[in-house]
Amino acid sequence: MNNSVYNYPTPEEVFSAPEIKAYITAGNDNLEAIGYTEHGFAHAKKSGDTAYSILYKLNHSRRTCELAAIAGYIHDIGNVINREDHSHSGALMAFTILNKLNMDPEEIAVVCAAIGHHDEKTAYPVNTVAAALIIADKSDVRRTRVRGNDLVGDIHDRVNFAVESSALDIDTKNNTCIFNIKIDTSICPIMEYFEIFLDRMVLCRRSAGVLGLDFELIINDTRLL
Repeated sequence: MNNSVYNYPTPEEVFSAPEIKAYITAGNDNLEAIGYTEHGFAHAKKSGDTAYSILYKLNHSRRTCELAAIAGYIHDIGNVINREDHSHSGALMAFTILNKLNMDPEEIAVVCAAIGHHDEKTAYPVNTVAAALIIADKSDVRRTRVRGNDLVGDIHDRVNFAVESSALDIDTKNNTCIFNIKIDTSICPIMEYFEIFLDRMVLCRRSAGVLGLDFELIINDTRLL
């Protein structure tokens, strides 16, 4: 393959593509209409930044880190079509956009595989970028993702609103990925967190393993995984 015919768009060039901006905006609006937490630019940026940081701390190449940032930022664009199977539709949409930007097909394959494998229903850390994206996405639990004031009926809103702080740390000395959160148990019992997030945390542990790390989940100063 003659790689010279391909561009290597930076994350910023991908993020500024009008299609990306439009699809993140519309997808977030769609999820608001059906009562989901925030999946807009804040979640996109945090996911991209975290995915980049994970691989950077593990001394992966700069370009691999950039691919993680791209995958993290655009992983939810499939929500513009439907929440159901949004990871698969998002991967197909990303393929079209990245191909238009003349990205190397081998890089497109990595990014699209990561996006297509990020939803816990069908997820698997098939490559290092996918592993970083999964951890980044699933660790974005925060109060500001809640959009309504009625926390009674929706367990996802209660769990996110109950999170007072969260921090993801890559301990390279001990080869450990540590997710440390503090929950206001007067809003949400810890058991409710596990009711909706246990599968996600197990997936994070599997993803950490692909990166050569152990995974620790600490809630209110108690190690649970």
